[in-house]
This record gives sequence, C-alpha cells and structure tokens, in this order.
Amino acid sequence: MVVLDEINIALRYDYLDIGEVVGFLKNSKPPLTHVVLTGRNAKQDLIDAADLVTEMRAVKHYFEKGVTARTGIEK
Repeated sequence: MVVLDEINIALRYDYLDIGEVVGFLKNSKPPLTHVVLTGRNAKQDLIDAADLVTEMRAVKHYFEKGVTARTGIEK
C-alpha cells in the first residue's frame, strides 16, 4: 500500500501534472499495489480514475477553538 497524503493539494496548485498521476494509476501501477490519495478538492479526472472515493466532513475540529497547526502533525 502506498499513501500519497495530501496529493490533491499538490495537484490543485499544479505542482504535479494530473495527466501524469492518472496515467500512472491507470497504466503503470503494479496490479497488487493499493494507492491511497488524500486531500480536499480532488480533480474530476482523478475521481473518474478511482475505484473508491470518500468525502469527509468535519463534525468537530479543534481549529474552531483557535488551536493553530501543530508542529509534527499539521505542519
């Protein structure tokens, strides 16, 4: 299993090419390798290529109480 945490942020800001990522997933990924891509606002091309898409929503988050990003966790 390969986890590409917050890759959708990199794709959103065009740090990575969506075509290359989707092309790899469709054509080059080893068949028994599971790839997990995380982050908000996934591009439609990535959603279309995925086998499973989950959307999460915050129910309660400590940021709402003024807690800033913590070293080693969010930054």
